[in-house]
Amino acid sequence: MAEAERPNHLLHVFSTFAVGGPQTRFTSIANALDGRYRHSVLAMDGNHAAKVGLDPRVDCKFEAMPVVKSGGISLANLRNARHVLRRLRPNLLCSYNWGAIEWSLANWVSPVCPQIHIEDGFGPDESPDRQQWRRATMRRLFLSRCVHVIVPSRVLYNVAIEKWRLAESRMLYIPNGIDCERFAMAPDAALVSQLGISESDLIVGTVAALRPEKNLLRLLRVFAGLPPERPAKLVIVGDGPERARLENEAARLAVAHRVVFAGALAAPERILGRFDVFALSSDTEQMPNSVLEAMAAGLPVVATDVGDLERMLASDNASFVFPTRNEAEMVQGLALLLGDASLREQLGNQNRKKVRAEYSLATMVSRYDEVFEALTSR
Repeated sequence: MAEAERPNHLLHVFSTFAVGGPQTRFTSIANALDGRYRHSVLAMDGNHAAKVGLDPRVDCKFEAMPVVKSGGISLANLRNARHVLRRLRPNLLCSYNWGAIEWSLANWVSPVCPQIHIEDGFGPDESPDRQQWRRATMRRLFLSRCVHVIVPSRVLYNVAIEKWRLAESRMLYIPNGIDCERFAMAPDAALVSQLGISESDLIVGTVAALRPEKNLLRLLRVFAGLPPERPAKLVIVGDGPERARLENEAARLAVAHRVVFAGALAAPERILGRFDVFALSSDTEQMPNSVLEAMAAGLPVVATDVGDLERMLASDNASFVFPTRNEAEMVQGLALLLGDASLREQLGNQNRKKVRAEYSLATMVSRYDEVFEALTSR
């Protein structure tokens, strides 16, 4: 194929391409747009584990470069990033989150190509109300040259305008979307049995990386606070650096015999359908895919009031979204759902209808395709 006939080339820069929300969204979009674009993915930490989610037919190459870790801007990183840009000559640069902020500066003077920046939220050291001055200032300066800054939540949209002072004309709100049919499947009976779950067990479940900002310690405390007449099991799907600490806390709370650490699952739909209630206990989120997946599985949700959670859920389920500081109310809400099968079914059905109507994979892919097409056809 002649060079002029080849699909346009997108360079995607992540701080890490380990399995996570932004990485999963990228693989979903790339798979759906197979053949429309060529992709290169560069992970600043060299971790490309999320590539397992890519369809082998997608034209995607994985890049590496030396990275200097520093508390500020590294001239070496800027030089290396500029070298990569000049070597690859992509039609569009897509940077993701704070970890790739230096690439906006590398492409600032005499830009090699247009740039968009996709921002998904914050780590445990920031929140919408608690912004680091240095980071907010750098975002204001560096992201002002991007053609668009894309965010998946209304909360983050407002932060970008009010705290980072980005021009509203540059901002795009594109909510996450999922393949709803994929998460509507029946649970995998063999996996359910392997995890020691019986037909009579009431299951509170969550899917999360075991990292501090997910605050699964909070979920363990809430679960341990349930009244004795609600003898449920808690299933935690995911892995990460907090696992040993969580196992120790479950033992300290005397609930270890009712907590199942399922580990990471490449296909969480194998277990979602067996949950009775989905729980999210994070300190920070914007628009978590795990909640969209739970909604598609027809589950009611108990969650902390972070990001767009209240907006995402069906209106009746929004009353089960609680302030992060109020674990007692979260216990009461979870106990109420576990004790009322009819209410669980009602909320689950409403959530399923809402995710299908508003957060489909096709809608999200179409929005991103419009952005990619407009900027690469210049």
